[in-house]
Amino acid sequence: MHRSAVASSLLAVAVGLLAGCPDRSISELNPLQGRVEAKDIPVNVNRDLDLLFLIDDSPSMADKQKNLADNFKRFIEVLSSIPGGLPNVHIGVATSDMGTQSADGLPPGPQIGTIGMGGCSGSGKDGVLQLFTAQGSVGGDLFISDIADTSGNRTRNYTGDLSDVFGKMAKAGASGCGFEQHLEAIKRSLSNPANQRFLRPDAFLGVIIIADEDDCSLLHSSLLGPPSNALGDPQSFRCTRFGVTCDQGGQNTDAMNQVGTKNQCHPNDSSAYLTKVTDYVKFLKSLKPNDPNKVVVAGIMGTVDPFAVELRAPQDSTTKIPALAHSCTYIGGDNDGDGKPDPEFGDPPIRLKFFLDQFPNRSTFASICQQNLAGGLQQIGDLLKTVIGDPCIEGKLADVDPDTAGPQYDCAVSVITNPGKPNAQETILPRCPAPTAGAACWRLDTDATSCPKSEHFVLKIDGQDTLPKDAHILANCVTEVTN
Repeated sequence: MHRSAVASSLLAVAVGLLAGCPDRSISELNPLQGRVEAKDIPVNVNRDLDLLFLIDDSPSMADKQKNLADNFKRFIEVLSSIPGGLPNVHIGVATSDMGTQSADGLPPGPQIGTIGMGGCSGSGKDGVLQLFTAQGSVGGDLFISDIADTSGNRTRNYTGDLSDVFGKMAKAGASGCGFEQHLEAIKRSLSNPANQRFLRPDAFLGVIIIADEDDCSLLHSSLLGPPSNALGDPQSFRCTRFGVTCDQGGQNTDAMNQVGTKNQCHPNDSSAYLTKVTDYVKFLKSLKPNDPNKVVVAGIMGTVDPFAVELRAPQDSTTKIPALAHSCTYIGGDNDGDGKPDPEFGDPPIRLKFFLDQFPNRSTFASICQQNLAGGLQQIGDLLKTVIGDPCIEGKLADVDPDTAGPQYDCAVSVITNPGKPNAQETILPRCPAPTAGAACWRLDTDATSCPKSEHFVLKIDGQDTLPKDAHILANCVTEVTN
């Protein structure tokens, strides 16, 4: 492949890369020329990362929380593989239990259900960060802090192993409110004065939702009222009926109440009872006004499809009523102590998936219906690694001139100043050694520790400290086509 063909592709994808996640945007050239793996690496790498885990603590979540705790080590391994090691992290846990509080600013509604068994009361946990059984392992804050100084030494506010400490925090219990207000709890957690030291102005913000049911953030607590013809039975299906609209089979609340499969479902922005999902998108992006791309969101949740309404009897009842059918199931652990594995489920998260999709190239999703969440956690870690700046080449580099002895690898590398702005400018970087002494240039090196995938190639920039601090390095490298 000629260098000009690779270089021209840089200009074609630069805008999209600077707005998003580069190594997940692979631009295909033609079948004979293979593929181009694109990278977007900040010149001045920001290693500060605030991670908020929003964990569903309703009665169906015990197995999923244990799964998260058991596999969190894989997530930390991915973050630790970033050049320079583990970022400077704050890690906090909040739950979806907001009680009967609503976003309208009125006092919480009356209690519903039995507290400790999925019932809701007051403001619930009110978005306050929780340590749970890690209380004795973390000192001084409601979150984990693990920060490196200029010498590489780390200051930690916890004792023991990071994964073990988080594991204690992740087991949030399964007795919280069954009307899960995931998005409102995120907003409250990031604005509650009790958590004021958690959020750092210049850090990346990662919000990770662990849930098996959709969001039910209340606009008015009247949704939790007693049984009525208008609302139906006081079950969480109300959240679906009034919070989701399906263009096929569910165009209004009466149609949503009918049994059957529904398609093209999305949040109901005109709901009288639930909040607009876009309000939470605006809130999160407002936390990083100078660079909304510093917000990264992820979800380990039920699958979106299939979406169907069925008749099902609630627990402790034999009367079947409309309910949202589970979109995925799996066999989990023994949570009831009978010596047998228990069936687990996930419901279609229409509102939550829409929320994730409003952060293009800054979001990822994995199914919660897995006996091992290591893969989903690795996926989230890989996204965060890319956003911070990942110079590793994940594909197998193509030999673009097999007639010449030795592998002939082809990359085109540019420096973009004023990235993402109308006055962005591109300067092509030469391959090392640079034509001019002291000028920045690029080369390929190998680093099996930092780049465990494929052939361990890493893009290195000699003279990077001479480049503008706010610039980004864009690179396109030709890789082999994979089936």
